[in-house]
Amino acid sequence: MSQNRNKLIILFIGNIANAIVHKILEKAINNKEITDKYRKETINSFDKAKEYREKINPKNTRLPDKDVQNVKSKVVNKVKAELKLRISKGYEGIDLSLVEELVDKYLKETSVI
Repeated sequence: MSQNRNKLIILFIGNIANAIVHKILEKAINNKEITDKYRKETINSFDKAKEYREKINPKNTRLPDKDVQNVKSKVVNKVKAELKLRISKGYEGIDLSLVEELVDKYLKETSVI
């Protein structure tokens, strides 16, 4: 059971991080067609993250504190790494200061914190 739980947590982290990355990219771009694609990707990834979250433990209960800190730090690191990669590829207008705020918001919406 522990292996499945750990795998679900990894899948949750990947999807919620992807949703946050695309939310930040959506805010950075002024092209409507591109922002629509980012918005769809945000929604799809966040919905998938919620599905994984519900499989980890009952969705109305928080994760244990050790898992909360682990998940939060991994999500923040993953989002920042991806955004820095995008910046190095020439993306402009990306606001890294939004990362912590959005991570907290999305983790609260999924009852992680």
